[in-house]
Amino acid sequence: MRQRGDTIAAIATARGRAALAIVRLSGPEACRIAAACFRGADLQAVPSHTAHFGYVLSPDGEPIDQVVATVFRTPRSYTGEDVVELTCHGGDLAPQLILETLLHHGARLAEPGEFTLRAFLNGKLDLAQAEAVADLIHAGSTRAHRVSLAHLQGRYSEQLQRLRSDLLELCAYVELELDFSDEDVEFADRAQLEALLDRTGRLLDELLRSYRLGELLRDGVRVVIGGRPNAGKSTLLNALLGQDRAIVSPVPGTTRDQIEAEAEIEGLRFRFVDTAGLRATADEIEAEGVRRAQQAIAAAEVLVYVFDLTVGLAPDEQAYLTRLRTEQPALPVIVVGNKRDLLDSAPELLALDRPVLALSARRAREDAAELQPLVRELVAAVTADLGSMDDSAVVMNQRHRQHLARAREAVQAARAALDQGLSGDLLALELRRALHELGAITGEITTEDVLDQIFSRFCIGK
Repeated sequence: MRQRGDTIAAIATARGRAALAIVRLSGPEACRIAAACFRGADLQAVPSHTAHFGYVLSPDGEPIDQVVATVFRTPRSYTGEDVVELTCHGGDLAPQLILETLLHHGARLAEPGEFTLRAFLNGKLDLAQAEAVADLIHAGSTRAHRVSLAHLQGRYSEQLQRLRSDLLELCAYVELELDFSDEDVEFADRAQLEALLDRTGRLLDELLRSYRLGELLRDGVRVVIGGRPNAGKSTLLNALLGQDRAIVSPVPGTTRDQIEAEAEIEGLRFRFVDTAGLRATADEIEAEGVRRAQQAIAAAEVLVYVFDLTVGLAPDEQAYLTRLRTEQPALPVIVVGNKRDLLDSAPELLALDRPVLALSARRAREDAAELQPLVRELVAAVTADLGSMDDSAVVMNQRHRQHLARAREAVQAARAALDQGLSGDLLALELRRALHELGAITGEITTEDVLDQIFSRFCIGK
């Protein structure tokens, strides 16, 4: 990614059969190179933001495909450079032949993420927005898509800019006092400085706290369905998925290995794991399944523990759930009493240190309303601590989390320096450190190595 002044080309759509494919050019020679192989309008003379029907010709003058050439002139384009997009028929062959023709006429094959990198370098996007492009492409749920779009629109960057603006104002007052230290002049009211630092700290705390949700949005929520054999775990999995994914049998121990499947619920992507029934067994294969089930629970983000209402929750199960609270205190556990449809009257739920949801997984396959209490609990287990957080305030990027954490440390150190009456030099140093960390998120402060690392994870053509 060292050459910035040349013209790059790449196929911008996925391989395989499709109605259309797009081959993209960007750079100072984009219009000339496209015109050299396009039979139709003169692409070097047409105005910006216009589309033109014609043919792309191979280097020996033979038609390759019918295309629509769309021209975007600098600076009104995605990259801020001249851009030409050639929309051809889908499939593998036509776009590849068009790309080879563009390379023949002087374009260079784009590196991963190089179009978006140029958009950043030309001021069309800041770095956080550029990373949101990749997040948007890889979004696996409605909520992840919504958060990524909010970041791409710049709403997240605006919050960071407001934080930086407040810190810059604070830093200016402190450094002004340093310049006039001999005259004992105070430019900033100490109460205002304290209030501003406290408010900045709270905002940073909120952003850092949101990373838990952001991580789950990015990777999905791993929900393990556990319990005794024949409690109805596989039936519940099938009901949650709305399809028969797991084998259901009245024979205990049918599920011997983990079965994983995904479903979107309330805009969140849940990765459900059905496990072997938890019990002591002499069967070697089943025992291995039990061991894997216990490992899955240890790595779960949420545990749905299922027991049979017609049998009840055994004392050792109650002891196990109590022990989990001590061993995995951060693990949300939802206890489900299944097979309510087999009871003649309302079930008597044993008193636990947590509520029990009574339902019929079998009935839920036909009636989605049966699952609603469980669905609400699953969503609450992920979002309960975060309230109605705005999508633009959700941090999904690990790099951002690290910079925010260091900015928070610097703000805390600045607050401590103010409380202890330490020198203005130290206070200004910590404020500058916080400014540096926030600027690194949006790209106001960055290095070539960081850019290469970020954009190398993009697909070619984006």
